[in-house]
Amino acid sequence: MLFGQSLFQSVLDRLDAEEEDKSGKDEAAHRIRGLNVSFAATVFGGEPPASARPDDAYVDNLGNEIPSPEPMLEPEQKEPEPPVMPDYLARTSREEVAAELAISSQSTLQSLHEKRRAFAKANHPDGVAPSFREQATTRMMIANQLIDEAIRRLTR
Repeated sequence: MLFGQSLFQSVLDRLDAEEEDKSGKDEAAHRIRGLNVSFAATVFGGEPPASARPDDAYVDNLGNEIPSPEPMLEPEQKEPEPPVMPDYLARTSREEVAAELAISSQSTLQSLHEKRRAFAKANHPDGVAPSFREQATTRMMIANQLIDEAIRRLTR
C-alpha cells in the first residue's frame, strides 16, 4: 500500500492525471521531429491515395504509360503427338539388361549399389511416359534381380 492506497489504485490515479494533462496540450507535441505525415494515409474525399494502389506503384517510377498487352490469339487446337518409345526400353531380355549393367567378378558391394542407382535413374518407370511404364518396370525388375544375385555371390 502506498500512502493509504493499493499499488493498483495509485497506478490508475497516475494514468488519470496524465490523461488530464494531455487533454490540455496540443496533440502534435508527441510527434517525431522530421516525420510530417502519419503512417496511415488520411483520406479526405474517400479516394485512396495513388500509393495505395499496389498495381500502379511501379508506374510512378517508370514515368511513362505502359502499353496494354496485345490480345492473345488462340492457337490452333492440335492433338499432341504420341510419345516415341526410347530404344533402350525395347531391350527387356535378361541378357540385354545384364550387358547394360556390366556386372563382373571384380564388382564390389559399393559398385553394385552405384550401378543400381544409376540404372534406376535412367530407367525408372516414373521417368517415362505412362504407355511405356510396363517395359520400364520389367527392366527395373530384371536389373534388381541381377544385382541382388551378384550381392549374394559376394557375401558367400
